[in-house]
Amino acid sequence: MPLVTINLIENVFSPEQKAEMIEKITNTMVEIEGENMRQVTWVKIEEVPEGHWGIGGNPLTAAMVHQLQRGEA
Repeated sequence: MPLVTINLIENVFSPEQKAEMIEKITNTMVEIEGENMRQVTWVKIEEVPEGHWGIGGNPLTAAMVHQLQRGEA
């Protein structure tokens, strides 16, 4: 029974995007492990508050991630 955990910075992804992540990650795991495992494949999203996640010594905010998504950073 696999459990996949996705860590995200809060306020970056919409509820619809998170639902899509859950669906697609589940489908990917089922491709590997077999359809019979779909009902026991868990996907958990954990959101980290803005500024509590850093890269390269700098804290990240949702605004910074949105800039990256738009190709502005």
